[in-house]
This record gives sequence, C-alpha cells and structure tokens, in this order.
Amino acid sequence: MTYLIENIHWLIEFTSSFDKEVLDIVLLSFRVSLSAVFFSSLISLPFSLLLALKEFPGRRVIISIVNSLLMIPAVAIGLIVYLLLARRGPLGAIGLLYTPWAMVVAQTLLAVPIITSLSLAALQSVKRSVRETAVTLGVNLPQLIMTMFREARYPLMAALIMAFARVIGETGMTMVVGGNIRGSTRVMTTAIALETMKGRFELAIVLGIILLLICGLISIPLQLLQGAGRK
Repeated sequence: MTYLIENIHWLIEFTSSFDKEVLDIVLLSFRVSLSAVFFSSLISLPFSLLLALKEFPGRRVIISIVNSLLMIPAVAIGLIVYLLLARRGPLGAIGLLYTPWAMVVAQTLLAVPIITSLSLAALQSVKRSVRETAVTLGVNLPQLIMTMFREARYPLMAALIMAFARVIGETGMTMVVGGNIRGSTRVMTTAIALETMKGRFELAIVLGIILLLICGLISIPLQLLQGAGRK
C-alpha cells in the first residue's frame, strides 16, 4: 500500500514538472505510427479499390492471402525486416536498421493487410445500386471511384484509425528493428517494457497511462465513425 501511495505521489510531481524524456517518447511514437499508417494507406486504398472493382483470375486467392496476413505475428514481421535491413542483408547498405525509419517500415507492413482487408469490406459494402446509378448517369471512372470512396468514407476512416491503434501499441516488432535506443528509437511500448524490467515502475506507469488515454481517445471517433457508417 505504501508503495502504491509513493507511486501516486511521484505521478503528481511528474504531472506538475512535465518530463521532457516522456514528451520525446510520446512524440516519436506518434511520428512513427502516423507515418506508417500514411504509407500503408497509399498502398492499401488503391489496392483494395482494385480488388473491389475488378474481377480477374486469382482475385479470390489474393483476397485470401491478404486475410491470412492478418494472422502473422507482428514480431515475425519485425524479424523479416531485421533480416532485410541488417548489415549482411540485401538492404543493409541503406543503413536503416535501428532508426525510426526501420520502425516505420515494419509498422507499415503490419498495417497494410489491416487497411486493405477493412477497406475492401467497406468498398464492397457500397450497394451495387449506387455503382449502377453512377454508371447510368454517365460518370467516368475517376468520378465512379470518388463516388465509391464518398459512400464508404466512414468505414475507410475507421480502418485507418484501427490500423493506427494496432501499430502504436506494438512492442516486440518495434523493439527488434528499432533497438529501443534512448533518444533515438525509444517509443512508448518499448520504453514501458524496458522500464518495467529495470524496476523503474514510475516511468512505466506514466507511459502506460498515456498509452491507455490515447487508446481511449481513439475509440471515441472510431465509435462515431462506425455509427455513422451504419446509418
């Protein structure tokens, strides 16, 4: 009980002083995860649109592969990226390993199947009558694409938010490719793991509370978007 009271007292002192190390960790977490979601959306949204619009040989196989990729452990993705970016790897000359960009690459690979699968479901949920009406009105392909994205905008935004929530909470993969280097690649999840193992629970608790608050705040627009998409 005394230990708990001491931690609460430390948290109050921290809140009043606002530690710069924690701020840097939180900001890096956002920069890495937002960058990963941005790059993965550039891949996933056009790809999911192609799968939704076109019927071609192997389409069902590709969709099955995308859905299967959702089951791959994140740490396995981290290992693959590590082997690619390691000094003896095929991309080792670039020198990205143990940098924030290595974490962005790994998180992008994790987010791509998430956004693709959810976006495909959202675009396929657009009623066929909407597409047929757009074609009947004589719209061209770009206008048809804009119509589909407009009709599925809420589920698509929800897909991006869910991908962000997934990647910002990842620990093992991020630690493998980033190295958890203080002041360089240390993000909230890896810092929590390290500080807990070191017995420095105060910082781990602070970062844990911040991460929980972020996840809680993310759930608000997600619920609103999912509700709007069902109307």
